[in-house]
Amino acid sequence: MSLGKDLSRQALLLAVSLLFITPNALAAKNPTEPIAKPKVSTTNHKVEISGETVRYNAIAGGTLLKNEKGEATANIFSSTYLRTNSDSDKPRPVTFVFNGGPGSASIWLHLGIYGPKRVVVPTNAKDDGAAPYQLVDNQFSLLDVTDLVFIDPVGTGVSHAVGKAKDKDFWGVKQDAKSIAQFIRQWLTKQNRWNSPKYLAGESYGTVRAAAVTNELQGSWTDVSLNGVMLISSILDLTHARYQPGNNQPYIGFLPTMAATAYYHGKVSQADKALGLERFVEASRQFALNDYALALLQGSRLSDDKRQQTIKELARFTGLKPSYLDAVNLRVSAHRFQKELLRNQHKTVGRLDSRYIGKDYDSGGERIDADPSGYGIDGAYTAAINHYLTNDLKVKLDRQFQVLSGKVFAGWDWRMSGNRLHFVNVAPYLSKAQRENRDFKIFVANGYFDMATPFFATENTIADNGFDASRVDMKYYPAGHMMYVEDKSLKQLSDDLRSFYK
Repeated sequence: MSLGKDLSRQALLLAVSLLFITPNALAAKNPTEPIAKPKVSTTNHKVEISGETVRYNAIAGGTLLKNEKGEATANIFSSTYLRTNSDSDKPRPVTFVFNGGPGSASIWLHLGIYGPKRVVVPTNAKDDGAAPYQLVDNQFSLLDVTDLVFIDPVGTGVSHAVGKAKDKDFWGVKQDAKSIAQFIRQWLTKQNRWNSPKYLAGESYGTVRAAAVTNELQGSWTDVSLNGVMLISSILDLTHARYQPGNNQPYIGFLPTMAATAYYHGKVSQADKALGLERFVEASRQFALNDYALALLQGSRLSDDKRQQTIKELARFTGLKPSYLDAVNLRVSAHRFQKELLRNQHKTVGRLDSRYIGKDYDSGGERIDADPSGYGIDGAYTAAINHYLTNDLKVKLDRQFQVLSGKVFAGWDWRMSGNRLHFVNVAPYLSKAQRENRDFKIFVANGYFDMATPFFATENTIADNGFDASRVDMKYYPAGHMMYVEDKSLKQLSDDLRSFYK
């Protein structure tokens, strides 16, 4: 086709497409148009938590963020829950909650553990199927001990840039943290809660956000001192999850999670099975931290005898064949493990939760087709949040609710300063917060079967970044990334969090 014909065709397509753009759509892209006041819905509810009736107001809607010129830049959607029948005369704590991605709305912690409603998914690592799903009063909610604010960052949920700003202006480690910190300051002023105990709770990348927001809030004279952060499935130092030649951290950090997974799926010896999960995992920790780490550090200097002994121990803890471990040079990445462990059964294991089992189009590849622990729960959570906002919180959704946006993730700016960094490490923000705030404490929830943010990598991060370990509360659960989808872990996590507040 000639260039002239190409241009003519493009002009025709442009003309046709313009026919379908409404005046409202054109106005939405015009930064000179007046910015609509965010819609806010307030409703009253009650819920039974730990045998107690908790009455509360729910406030769901947008908040405008403005720049130094007073120009609106973003409309941040949030859901606030304020208890109205507390007997205590002490200021109630308030907890600001968000998920991760980057690019995820706050629905997982909202409808999984913290909020007054909970979506029910199979507890035995089975697929959630199709609607209708169960949305029930959440007896494990934390609303009895803290008010709650669930925040959807720009590009997630229905939060979006307004005026001259663009969504991508908020997509980055620093940019995101600044916008969330600004929202929190505005919320504290509007609700007159500056003297309340304040907490942050984040999951997955939300733990990076929690650390970066802590630095934004406590890093200047205009100080918002926090009482603590809750890190659910933590990853603070991304070197522990980035596979590339010369970086051995992920192989060390993921090994105990592989051991837990091999144990769960019956890929260990009877003697190791008899140890029980926790003792077997502890044995894998010691191997990873000592003989395995030393073997990787030695590289080509490793003797043949030591290499064979390392392969033998790796086979013990991973359930993989010695010949395979030799072929991959003692280094098994998480995505290879998910495909390899049950390859002879033509099955795969999940990334977010390796208890889940999937089946790919074929069994010969290096990576799983999709994460069975992702598609095993996303239908239920997506349906539940849309139903809940519309029917319970009386929110009129005029935008598609973005549960997890790949566009946000792909456009993320990982720089923490002027120079671009290959790896992000926000752990020093939290240890600094401990040094400068004697009341600042940290709760960390770890799933044994989490192959996205492995618990041993978190342990190594806490051990290596100047933390006061006496103010770090580490807890473990026999589930995955969203450990609250497993019934026993849900109850235990709720109890542990409640103890953390007290």
